[in-house]
Amino acid sequence: MSQRVLTTESGAPVADNQNSATAGAGGPILLQDQHLLEKLARFNRERIPERVVHARGSGAYGYFEVTDDVTGFTRADFLSEVGRRTETFIRFSTVADSLGGADAVRDPRGFALKFYTNEGNYDLVGNNTPVFFIKDPVKFPDFIHSQKRDPFTGRQEPDNVWDFWANSPEATHQVTWLMGDRGIPASYRHMNGFGSHTYQWTNAAGEAFFVKYHFKTNQGVRSLSAEQAAEQVGKDANSHQTDLLQAIERGVNPSWTLYVQVMPTAEAADYRFNPFDVTKVWPHADHPLQRVGRLVLDRNPDNVFAEVEQAAFSPNNFVPGIGPSPDKMLQGRLFAYADAQRYRLGINHTQLPVNAPRAAVVDNYGRDGLHATRYGSRQDKNYEPNSYAGPAQTGAALASPLAVHGWTGTHEAPLHAKDDDFFQAGELYRLMSADEKDRLVANIAGGLSQVTRDDVIEKNLAHFHAADADYGKRVEEAVRALRED
Repeated sequence: MSQRVLTTESGAPVADNQNSATAGAGGPILLQDQHLLEKLARFNRERIPERVVHARGSGAYGYFEVTDDVTGFTRADFLSEVGRRTETFIRFSTVADSLGGADAVRDPRGFALKFYTNEGNYDLVGNNTPVFFIKDPVKFPDFIHSQKRDPFTGRQEPDNVWDFWANSPEATHQVTWLMGDRGIPASYRHMNGFGSHTYQWTNAAGEAFFVKYHFKTNQGVRSLSAEQAAEQVGKDANSHQTDLLQAIERGVNPSWTLYVQVMPTAEAADYRFNPFDVTKVWPHADHPLQRVGRLVLDRNPDNVFAEVEQAAFSPNNFVPGIGPSPDKMLQGRLFAYADAQRYRLGINHTQLPVNAPRAAVVDNYGRDGLHATRYGSRQDKNYEPNSYAGPAQTGAALASPLAVHGWTGTHEAPLHAKDDDFFQAGELYRLMSADEKDRLVANIAGGLSQVTRDDVIEKNLAHFHAADADYGKRVEEAVRALRED
């Protein structure tokens, strides 16, 4: 096997990669040493801005296979036939910590999935929880600021975390999830995934449905206690990355079964609570899970930076038959995710291999910009309409139109008969076993007892009391006991 030749970025062979060019044997380095300057300059630029949220992540390739007929609900081509397989890429992540954080921490997990369909890429950007902390995107930057490092102390502050939650009662449901047993997954393979938001499916007849996605892990749900997680972080801060990488390398390919809940659009207006409120779940008794297919991960990325760090997801990457709903948090994400990637990776980030469509042809009038690699032929025009047989619109909407009415302005979400910030948190608490309740109360009290302001503690306790009398009583007693020690 012949020896490969080391080259510069321009392809010229490198004569010496061990010694810099100098003015004489002991003299200073010469500015003309192109290889040295190029190498150092490139090294200085190896890092791009990390994601503000979901910075720490792991990824894998795989496929999605349809197992059940859902053509009555959607005309999406990749879901059109039982047995149909579509290549996928998934990125798992923690939410609040930086790129240098640990995996086994109490934090929601991102569950972002890219389907490389023949009608374009479809991105489903969710979490490992079916709900979220807030329901309006205008609060999102404030929420994240409260959870991340304080600008003065440089560390996450319990005062900030619990103060935001004290003044955001809609967070009580998600706080109950986060502080419960599933708040620290044992690995990415052993957790469920959710679309979290409500989406719209439209079938070939033009009938529209609202749906929620549920990916149930086929490995079984496994989680860590706070003590187990602390031990795991001490042994291997990259525990989730290590587990995913090694499992796939061994051929133990993790999989999830996808189910959806389906609501005819006519039911949404009079449903007992707002079905577009991401702080709430749809009870399965109202809308049972319907199986769609299975997701299998079977290949690790060759380069974590190129394929995981540069992977770009956006909830507004829809395909025909799938579209958005009036979910306000989703509406905000339709802009924010794509904008974040334009900032981090540039306007042409969709041309990077991990982000580029694989089963569809990109044909539009976008041109130029940093790192442009798609030019078209010399005869192609860069405007539309034109008389040169350039790409033209189809006239077929991806999803069904949504009726709107009323005055423009800043509005609270319309109230439904049983809208409430606390009821579902109480329902979740009452579903827990005695041991699960013990651990939940201990986890909440451990954090809340560190808060320095009594009024913030009292506001949070009022939320737990409102969710369930026993829930509130036990948290209050546990907090008091820890503060008296």
